[in-house]
Amino acid sequence: MSSSEPTTVGALHEVQRPSTPVTRVLRPGTWATALAALDDHPGARPVAGGTDLLLDLARSSGPPVTLVDLSAIAGARDITETSDELVLAGGVTHNQVVADPRFRRDALPLAQACLEIGSPQLRNRATIAGNLATASPANDSISALMALDATIVLSRLVGGEVTTRDVAVGDFFTGFRATVRDRFELITAIRVPKLRAGRRGMWVKLGLRRAQAISVVHAAMVLDLAPVDDDSAPVVRAARLAVGSVAATVVSVPAFADALVGGPLDADRIAAAADAVAELITPIDDVRATADYRIAVTRTMIGRALRTLAADAADAQWPADPPMLGSRRLPSAPPRADIDDADVIEVTLNGSPASGSGAAGSTLLDWLREHASTACAGVKEGCAEGECGACTVQLDGAAVMSCLVSAAQADGGEIVTVEGLADADGLHPLQDAFIDDFAVQCGFCIPGFLVAGAALLEECPAPTDAQISLGLSGNLCRCTGYYPIAQAIRTASDEPT
Repeated sequence: MSSSEPTTVGALHEVQRPSTPVTRVLRPGTWATALAALDDHPGARPVAGGTDLLLDLARSSGPPVTLVDLSAIAGARDITETSDELVLAGGVTHNQVVADPRFRRDALPLAQACLEIGSPQLRNRATIAGNLATASPANDSISALMALDATIVLSRLVGGEVTTRDVAVGDFFTGFRATVRDRFELITAIRVPKLRAGRRGMWVKLGLRRAQAISVVHAAMVLDLAPVDDDSAPVVRAARLAVGSVAATVVSVPAFADALVGGPLDADRIAAAADAVAELITPIDDVRATADYRIAVTRTMIGRALRTLAADAADAQWPADPPMLGSRRLPSAPPRADIDDADVIEVTLNGSPASGSGAAGSTLLDWLREHASTACAGVKEGCAEGECGACTVQLDGAAVMSCLVSAAQADGGEIVTVEGLADADGLHPLQDAFIDDFAVQCGFCIPGFLVAGAALLEECPAPTDAQISLGLSGNLCRCTGYYPIAQAIRTASDEPT
């Protein structure tokens, strides 16, 4: 090697490079104090569920950051209703939307999108506002909110007072992962118009697998249909369509409405609308699909969705009682407002007090294994990206991926790991069933399956096969042992608890 050539000796692979460290976590109790924290700490990053941000920090290398945790804000998870709108506070999670029947009735495209995001564990943490703020064109809820003509409420401090501005979701994005929100603003609410009588909407997605899939294409549409008799196709008065994963941002397609409005929702107009969309999108080639494939499948998806709306069957595939794997509740003790790595956080771990330092810079997974006064070696790291479910624990009543939770966010909370499933009387019925049904193979993924499965059985004591499949969709087994695992769930459901 000549002296002029760059040396690679000692260079680190990207997975070996240090991540961006978190040195301090602020946990305000109101929106006003959260906004003040952003003003007072240049470079501070807001975090709610953390399922996007913590992964971004782990994949990047930069100077230390302070996080402003929004999860402890009073009212951040409220959903309110007016005669015309459903109003989501800035901390509302995807599972809250899935569980609330008002969204299936009045804003079906958003409910359908939320059900397809990640897994139950991720949906228990990830927020609608966070999905918007990340601004990826693959983020599923964006197309639903655009088609529903939703509005984002941005808040900031001006002269010590909280002021707000409204931005239509369609105007929020300025480019790939870029928005009009500045660093002093927070998304404090999202206003979603209800689908009035005569309006129908739905959301569709193509992924490379049935769960935990980034969209190859996703789309949402809302049609305003004129009343017609039973023998005629409904006439389209207005139409909105938003498509994601086909451009740098989620895009609306006016040509969709041009092809539909003013005539019946019949086969010819449906075909014309699908063709118009396919001709205008500009997807890229990437690891999930080629541009040509995205164009072809978008045409097919739009046509199928329109035929479904014409038949008034948009919610026909909505699952019966989709499992949430628990419902997040407030921590049992009030969290402290400022945490750094020297501070000791306190939690209730498997029914007993536990504490430890190092919380600001650790995920809950690492804190449980390395810093908690009662170490929990049963919590496993499989992927560190929220993909495999091996690190599943229950936090304040809800199953979560502990690799994507800041340990500081657990301060004052209640945590259950695989070590806490058994009690003085013996193993949990699901643990016995895993032994009896030979559900344990290499064993690495089993702690996560057990914790998720126990949450499923607590919520659905006699789960259907569909509920088992959906409830365990966030847990992967490299040994392909899904059949005995599902059987163990069935076996445990027959046992008294």
